[in-house]
Amino acid sequence: MQPLESAAPLIIYIDFKSPYAYLAIEPTRNLLAELGVVADWRPFVLNIGSYLGTAKLAKTGEVKEQKRSAEQWSGVKYAYFDCRRYANLRALTVRGTVKIWNTDLPAIGMFWLKQQESLVEQCQPDSLLARYIDAVYVPFWKRELDVEQLDVVEAILEDIGAEVTGFREYATGLGQTFNTEFQQATFAAGVYGVPTYLVQTPEGQSTHRYFGREHLPRIAWHLSGERGPAPDVEYESGAVQADAGVSELTVCVDFKSPGAYLALAPTIDMAQELGIHVDWQIVQVPALREPKNPGAQADRGALHKYIRGRYVADDLQRYAPHLLHDLFDSHRSDAAAIGLLWVRQHQAECDGYVQAVFARYWQQQQGIDDLDDIEAVLKELQLSVAGFRDFAAADGADRAAANLEELRAKGVTTSPTYLLGEEPFQGRQHLPLLRARLQAAQQN
Repeated sequence: MQPLESAAPLIIYIDFKSPYAYLAIEPTRNLLAELGVVADWRPFVLNIGSYLGTAKLAKTGEVKEQKRSAEQWSGVKYAYFDCRRYANLRALTVRGTVKIWNTDLPAIGMFWLKQQESLVEQCQPDSLLARYIDAVYVPFWKRELDVEQLDVVEAILEDIGAEVTGFREYATGLGQTFNTEFQQATFAAGVYGVPTYLVQTPEGQSTHRYFGREHLPRIAWHLSGERGPAPDVEYESGAVQADAGVSELTVCVDFKSPGAYLALAPTIDMAQELGIHVDWQIVQVPALREPKNPGAQADRGALHKYIRGRYVADDLQRYAPHLLHDLFDSHRSDAAAIGLLWVRQHQAECDGYVQAVFARYWQQQQGIDDLDDIEAVLKELQLSVAGFRDFAAADGADRAAANLEELRAKGVTTSPTYLLGEEPFQGRQHLPLLRARLQAAQQN
């Protein structure tokens, strides 16, 4: 078994301690069934401490031990909030874990089962592998399963009807050695998170690598022969209940954020289709860091950051309608935010201004960092600039700074972030759910 090669047209890497991988199981299975495609399901054991720090909770739920920065804690808290939001749509339980679990044993259990079934058999709804995945995931995320105990994993294998004779010896011998070596090789091959999907050529080699279930529409497009336009990222929406009083969407963007630029057109299209007002807010988020190879002697954390950085840059480019320049521009200014306040002061509709600033930077490759740049945008939109510089020097600058602080206090650290009321959604993959929630509110 090679990390990037398979006889199946799709390799899927999962880890039982990842709630995002858990939420990907059902939609991935649905996609495979709809297309009649066989996939090669494999375990990838995350080393979470190397990139998100470590933490352990006491029985009271309070943090007992931790080695995490404020930024890492923010990311972890949002991830659990986001996963519970989508789990609730499917009546799934995702409880926060009390520690970072070692999931090597359930990974070894997967490899044990993969020796008992063919790839075709593994993708059947009632296969041993499918039953095993469910038998681990469901109780684990209810905090009812200790996946670090050999007896527990063996009992699961026995309960689903798998052959268990020799499993203990395998799990502590050959299987343990294979798993260790395969995990290292898979990480070295560029797999850093889960779920990761690797689309294969007919020769059995990977051509497209995707991290996250939001890419399932694009993966389906590849597997179906790439007919028609390539779809964008999206999460499933599911059945939603109406949000009382929600009729407006706040969209927080950093004009130099490539993710916000890619979200612009589908966000405006959705708003216009639903007839809702978009309240644009300007944030300043850290620029993408240009990935620099840390060298062969680098630790796991540095290598993770490098592999992830390369993937993120490549992923943004493949969804972009043209070549993206200056992905790693770290300079930020208040000029564009002040310009938005000026436009808002003179007219209610700000979509045109936001589109013009994004186009100036990303399409025309012109500056947006000083008042001359923003005056040029205002003039192109045939808006008055009389008094703009005085506004920028006093009231505009103060209000822009106050708005930034207010958004930081709300925990907005990513661009784009959508706010439905006070509820945050990071990234354009949430647009289907936002659309469903807004439509439900309109119909209520």
